[in-house]
Amino acid sequence: MNIFDYMQKYDYEQLVFCQDENSGLKAIICIHDTTLGPALGGTRMWPYKTEEEAIVDVLRLGRGMTYKNAAAGLNIGGGKAVIIGDPREHKSEELFRAFGRYIQGLNGRYITAEDVGTTVADMDMIHLETDFVTGVSPAFGSSGNPSPVTAYGVYRGMKAAAKLAYGSDSLSGRVVAVQGVGNVAYNLCRHLHEEGAHLIVTDINQENVDRAVNDFGAKAVGVNEIFGVECDIFSPCALGAIINDDTIPLFKAKVIAGAANNQLKEERHGDQIHEKGLIYAPDYVINAGGVINVADELQGYNRERALKKVETIYDSILKIYEIAERDGVPSYKAADRMAEERIASVARSRNTFLQNGKTVYKR
Repeated sequence: MNIFDYMQKYDYEQLVFCQDENSGLKAIICIHDTTLGPALGGTRMWPYKTEEEAIVDVLRLGRGMTYKNAAAGLNIGGGKAVIIGDPREHKSEELFRAFGRYIQGLNGRYITAEDVGTTVADMDMIHLETDFVTGVSPAFGSSGNPSPVTAYGVYRGMKAAAKLAYGSDSLSGRVVAVQGVGNVAYNLCRHLHEEGAHLIVTDINQENVDRAVNDFGAKAVGVNEIFGVECDIFSPCALGAIINDDTIPLFKAKVIAGAANNQLKEERHGDQIHEKGLIYAPDYVINAGGVINVADELQGYNRERALKKVETIYDSILKIYEIAERDGVPSYKAADRMAEERIASVARSRNTFLQNGKTVYKR
């Protein structure tokens, strides 16, 4: 790939390559857009087969964080980092401290957090070298496990989607099919059960299924059966690309609202469920509770304040459908437009000049 052509096409600001011979660190930091503030996004550790695969992934993820943070109403930009290596074999204090020094060298343009392959303990080691890290241990003033907060945001977004589909945001008596019952989805099921929803669940891990059945009276079905069950809301909370050519004909729910990332296998699948009349809550909007929570750490973490911000996911879902109706587009496109309009508005306000011609701010 021609990296500069790609960066220019999607208006990336910076791509930083980091290596440390002593620790074996090979990492890439992507800063996509800082119009709204410093770039915030997690560090992923993964055994990429090639360096190009790592570059493509960090570019895609970094741009996605710009949209996610903007749509969440946060005053932060988008970025991401990847460390090339197997998280089961290649972690060390030396590696994460070396990485932390690179983050420190960016002087606050990029703030990291945990992601796939990294943990709170890893963030603690990065924190030894830099303050530009979130999601560290609560002893350092962190918010702790983000799963319950992410689940609460999905729950709020689901209620908004239900209001659009059924005229009421009450989930009492609604049948919700939850695909994947990991940490986030388990907490989501708890909220749904407390409101009186009926749960149908599946997971590749039988222990997760048993826990939901025992704790919430959920009905268990097979992993391939979940897509076609009779339900009001289908909630994908496992792998991505779950909305695809094979599953769309099976859906009987009127609402799709869940915690999984990258739910649409391709953009055209967003068009197809729109044409089918389904209410789709765009994934990066409804599952933004986690990033909202860690972003609050930048102000000195206050859980009550963070949860109030997470509650606004409800309003964001409603606004997306206002844009979708206004522009005659599917909800996934409306979500992008909501994010882009906010970034453009802030950019215009900053790219202004005083009457004497002096630049106040220009990125």
